[in-house]
Amino acid sequence: MIRALLCLLLASLTLGAADKPAGRSFLMLGGLTQIVDASGKATWKYPAVTRDGYVLSNGNLLLTLSKNKTYPGGAVVEVTRDQKVVWEYKGTQTEVNTAVLLDNGNILLTEAGNNPRLLEVARDGSIKVEIPLGCQVTNHHMQSRMARKLPNGHYLVPQDKTVREYDASGKVVWERKSPESTADNRSFCCLRNAAGHTLISLTVGSHIIEVDQAGKIVWELRDGDLAGVPVNRTTALSWLPNGNIVFSNYAARAPQPKLVEITHEKKVVWTYTDATKEGVHEFQLLDEAGKPLVGVLR
Repeated sequence: MIRALLCLLLASLTLGAADKPAGRSFLMLGGLTQIVDASGKATWKYPAVTRDGYVLSNGNLLLTLSKNKTYPGGAVVEVTRDQKVVWEYKGTQTEVNTAVLLDNGNILLTEAGNNPRLLEVARDGSIKVEIPLGCQVTNHHMQSRMARKLPNGHYLVPQDKTVREYDASGKVVWERKSPESTADNRSFCCLRNAAGHTLISLTVGSHIIEVDQAGKIVWELRDGDLAGVPVNRTTALSWLPNGNIVFSNYAARAPQPKLVEITHEKKVVWTYTDATKEGVHEFQLLDEAGKPLVGVLR
C-alpha cells in the first residue's frame, strides 16, 4: 500500500515537472547585449548598446550598434566570442537599424537620416542594393526599425506608422498603415509567414496585429488580453513553427515580464524578466546548444 502511494506521488511530481514550461535561451539586444541560457543566466556579454543582431552559424555575432564615440553614425559589426571585431560597416548618417546576414552573403541594414535607405552591403564594403525609404525626415530616430528580406526577394520594412513591402527595384508593392489610435502607433517589427499573413508590432500602442494579404486584421493582442501579464510597448517579435508568438515588452521592468511567449489563443506559455533597468529592444531565440532556433521567423 505504501509502495503504491509512493509510486503515485512520484508519478504526480513527474507529470508536474513535464507540464512546467521549459525556459528558453536567447540573444538579448538593447541596453544589455548578452546571451541568456534557459535558466536565465547570462553566459556571454558585449559592452555596447545594440538594436538588432544574430548569432551566426560560425558562432560569431552580427550586431547593429547604436551611435557612440567610435561609431557616430551607428554601425553593423561582426564580433567573435572574445569580442574581436572581424567585420564592420560604419553608418554614414544618424543611426543604423537592422543587421541580417542574407543567403547571398550580403548584410541587410537600414540607415536613418536625411536620406533614409535600405542597403545590402557585401563583405568587401561595396553597396550591392540601395533602396530609398519614403520616411519623414524630421525625426530620424523614428524613421524605420527591423527590415527583413522575404523569400521572393522583396523587402518588408516597418517605417513611421506604416509597413511597406518593396520589390527589388524599390517599388512599393504592398503596405499596411497602423490602426488609428490615440497612441503614437509606429511600427517596429514585421514578419510574413508562408500563408502571406503579416505580424506587426506597434510599440507605443502596446499592440500587435496579424493582417492578411488584403491588410485585414485577423488577430490582435492588446494590453489586458493576457491574464496577469501586461503588454507594455511591444517591440521585437518571433513567430514559431507551432504558431506561438514571442514578443518583447520594451518598457517592462521587474516584476513585469520582458519577454512573453503565447499561443494564438493567447495562453501564456513562457515569460522572462530580470532585475535590470534595461528593456529588450530585439532578441533571437536559441536552442540548447546556443545556436539559432530552427524554423523561427524574426
